[in-house]
Amino acid sequence: MFERLFALCLILPLFACTQLQDRPSALHAPAADLYDASAPDLGLSPLPGAKAITVFRPGPGTDQFSNGAVPISFKGRVFVQWQSSARDEDAPDTWVAYSVSDDNGDQWSAPRPLTTPSDGEEIRSSGGWWTDGETLIAFINVWPEGFHKRTGGYTAYRLSHDGETWSEPRPVLGADGMPVNGVIEQDPHLYDGRLHTAFHVRPGIRARPFYTDDPLGLTGWQAGAFENLPSDPPMSRELEPSLFQRGDCLIMVFRDQASSFRQLASESCDRGESWSRPQLTAMPDARTKQSAGNLPGGTAFLVHAPKGDKLRIPLVLSLSEDGHVFDRAFLLRGADDLQPLRTEGLYKRPGYHYPKSWVAGDFLFIAYTANKENVELTRIPLSALEAR
Repeated sequence: MFERLFALCLILPLFACTQLQDRPSALHAPAADLYDASAPDLGLSPLPGAKAITVFRPGPGTDQFSNGAVPISFKGRVFVQWQSSARDEDAPDTWVAYSVSDDNGDQWSAPRPLTTPSDGEEIRSSGGWWTDGETLIAFINVWPEGFHKRTGGYTAYRLSHDGETWSEPRPVLGADGMPVNGVIEQDPHLYDGRLHTAFHVRPGIRARPFYTDDPLGLTGWQAGAFENLPSDPPMSRELEPSLFQRGDCLIMVFRDQASSFRQLASESCDRGESWSRPQLTAMPDARTKQSAGNLPGGTAFLVHAPKGDKLRIPLVLSLSEDGHVFDRAFLLRGADDLQPLRTEGLYKRPGYHYPKSWVAGDFLFIAYTANKENVELTRIPLSALEAR
């Protein structure tokens, strides 16, 4: 990947390459020495009051692969959705599971199905959740030709009023009334009455910001004006974004598939209708999905693996009062918290993978998988963050 980036610099104007590689964007950055790359777990300390809870642990006779865990709170209960398969990531036997907790995450139900494994090459993976408080929406990403062909897919949804009984799947629709031609990123955000997220659109898998004024997020999705950086098809350089609000603007943060091991970022100051060209930031990133958002008081947060390599350890919560400089960081899960890898499988490796978050009531809930096996939840009292 570094060779491809070097080749790109040979054909792009020198100034453009300087921007991408040597002059990190000021959209957001860590404070100097926030992370100590030479120290275990980046030199960070655990956050008092945070509790790590296992939602699902593989055992004899169960699936051994889990990933894409996403939390939500609905009518007093906490839900976590993820994709499950017997051994390998994005295998044909993948199905979408969810579990429910009635006590803010302490105890969890056995996994329940939102989909079943496909009979053919089609794969259905976790697309996350949304709710307006009365209706719970489960998004499902559908890959008609499977994932590994990189031909892309579309987004379906199921809705429920009780978290138990679900409607039949239907496609998510764009502003033109047609199905959105892409798979949804797993954590929509509501800002200023408008719902924002990204879809990875066809042809291939190309990240692009979208917005809708439909409070349920089922219809009316409109692509924001956005320019992807040069990349090798069929995937965009920008992947798997999340976003937070800063004043009147939104900051969308991306994993950089070009292996800079730093986040990319783009800004919109017109409610998602147009976005700046993505820029390389100084925020370290293990080239992985992250989660971003805002606490009730406006503080921006990132849940991520701020490493300069592909090892997704530790899992960190970073905070910024102004949305520019992240100057506080806490250890959520470290190297010593990780169980040994139980079974081999395609793309399975040690680490804390693909975190997503949800703020509800008195807590910040963060779901992720450990080694792509255990489905885990870290529950953080908001009061613990306000006191620091």
